Amino acid sequence: MGRKGEDAACKYLKKHGYKILKRNYKTPFGEADIIALKDGVYCFVEVKARASDAFGLPAEAVNREKQRRYRTMANYFCSLLREEVPVRFDVASIFEGGLEYFEGAFI
Repeated sequence: MGRKGEDAACKYLKKHGYKILKRNYKTPFGEADIIALKDGVYCFVEVKARASDAFGLPAEAVNREKQRRYRTMANYFCSLLREEVPVRFDVASIFEGGLEYFEGAFI
């Protein structure tokens, strides 16, 4: 389900003018599902897909620890670019065949 969710998120992002830079970007601090670029902003996208809401909606699974890891991964990514760039943290929530996209889901 995870791979299909990421495929759906990439399709959505491309349709909305994003350029996909990385998928499953591995760092010493964890793995970012998608890194995309739009209008000069690097977007770190966490994809959450669920077949059932028994454990809550997909976006609700992006807890504080996951957010902290994404911030650390973004710092790592930017340090490799060797320049300061604007970043944003988004969440793609996939449930019951639909995709809901949250820009700036957390700071």
